[in-house]
Amino acid sequence: MTSGRPVLVVTDMQNGFVREQSAHIVPVVVDLVRRWQAAGGDTLFTRYLNYPGSPFERFFDWKRLQSSPDIDFVPELRPYVDHGVTLDKRIYSPFTPEGVALFKQRGWQEFYFCGIATESCVLKGAVDAFEHDFTPWLIADASASHAGSEAHEAGLLVARRFIGPGQVIQLADIPATLIDLPLQSPLSLDET
Repeated sequence: MTSGRPVLVVTDMQNGFVREQSAHIVPVVVDLVRRWQAAGGDTLFTRYLNYPGSPFERFFDWKRLQSSPDIDFVPELRPYVDHGVTLDKRIYSPFTPEGVALFKQRGWQEFYFCGIATESCVLKGAVDAFEHDFTPWLIADASASHAGSEAHEAGLLVARRFIGPGQVIQLADIPATLIDLPLQSPLSLDET
């Protein structure tokens, strides 16, 4: 089954990555996912799973995201996850052997990346899409870093250098055909 449509890659929106510095992005991503799915778009939800002895544990002494509730998607996003595809990964990028097979099966050629963290998993996914000859887009205002705004901005700077300055976009730059319009208040009788 091929879609021919772009895919929205919702990167690692998991409890363990949402902190004070990244919590503001949760409602932004949830609204984007709602609008993307309402327009009939494909969504891919990546979920990072750490493990004992991982490079993250060995080199960073970081042992988080090995079990629930850390690995669970944020509650606000869970109603939408069943309407998309979930890809578990043990590396930064969704371009695992399983991911590449999935992208081929679905016919995805154009990837819109959002989520957490801009300077690591979001960036690495976009760069890998570029290197696999796909079209990557990184949605700057739908991404954040749990390390704060400085890390987020550094990720955007590097992304512009890696995938092209025009590939780092804002929500407002997403073609209207890909997302359902925001909810509008109904017109009053006087306005009709």
